[in-house]
Amino acid sequence: MVPMTSSTTSTSDRGLLDTRFSMGAAALAAVAALLALAFGYLGFIDGVLPGIGYQLSILTGAVGLVFGLGVALVALVAAVYMEPGLDK
Repeated sequence: MVPMTSSTTSTSDRGLLDTRFSMGAAALAAVAALLALAFGYLGFIDGVLPGIGYQLSILTGAVGLVFGLGVALVALVAAVYMEPGLDK
C-alpha cells in the first residue's frame, strides 16, 4: 500500500466559478463547445461559414467538431483542477 502525501490527501474547496482563472477557463470551454457544435452542424448540412464564406463538407465539419470539443475539454479540466497561482 502506498502512503498518501499531504498533496494527495488535502483538497481545495474552490468551486468552478470562484476565481477569475476558473471563470475564464469555464467561459472558454463554453464558447469552444458552442463553436464546435456549430462547425459540426454546418458540416453536416454542407453549410458556409458566416463572414468567411468557406464551404464546409462533412469531413471538415467533423474535424472542427472534434477539435473544438477537445479544446473545450482541456479548458474545462483546467477550470476545475488548476490552482490560481504559483505562490504556494
